[in-house]
Amino acid sequence: MLLIPAIDLKNGRCVRLRQGRMDDETIFSDDPLEVAGRWVEAGARRLHLVDLNGAFAGKPVNGDVISQIAAAFPELPIQVGGGIRDEETLAAYLTVGVKYVIIGTQAVKEPAFVSQACRNFPGQVIVGLDAVNGMVAIDGWATVTEHPVTELSKRFEQDGVSAIVYTDIGRDGMLTGPNVAATAALAGSITTPVIASGGITDIEDISALCEVASSGIMGAITGRAIYEGTLDFAQGQKLADRLCGS
Repeated sequence: MLLIPAIDLKNGRCVRLRQGRMDDETIFSDDPLEVAGRWVEAGARRLHLVDLNGAFAGKPVNGDVISQIAAAFPELPIQVGGGIRDEETLAAYLTVGVKYVIIGTQAVKEPAFVSQACRNFPGQVIVGLDAVNGMVAIDGWATVTEHPVTELSKRFEQDGVSAIVYTDIGRDGMLTGPNVAATAALAGSITTPVIASGGITDIEDISALCEVASSGIMGAITGRAIYEGTLDFAQGQKLADRLCGS
């Protein structure tokens, strides 16, 4: 199981939000490129970049920073989400060296966009589904829909997405532990790999996810925990490799 460091970008800086609220941020660095290098040096085998401004604006805002990180680490798989609402944006990210693009809000609003993207860029499209009590939220988590996360996951599985990033909004940035049961249930309901997101606090959470990784959990995104030091990233990845493989 991959442990994937998150670099959330707001106004060109590396920040973390609590439960997706743009007005509740912690700034961790003014140099996201340096932060990326730190996680690569610690053994990261993939990075998760989010354009927070883009998620609300509906178009890339921190694209230059993302391009710089991709150029600095050309051999490292990077997945990017936030504000990807059209194929032009998607193609632009892949052109600068991003490996995977994450479609979130637009996947829910326009499912055909995912179908087309998977046909044109096979193996490089991930869908991000953020949920509140099992229901998908969109528009930077501002709107909760009536779509169950399992229902939409099965729909996008048919399109051939590379993975599903599942975020429990209530846990995100709160250091309260991931929703292991819900993540495992989602992974067990589809064959598409699931990447867990939201709430990872410490090494025990990595152990808990590894216990259910066989359900189809291929990775786990971690943010606040590795920035605040409640989880040592290198130690966490070594444990994941030992308990459930990479």
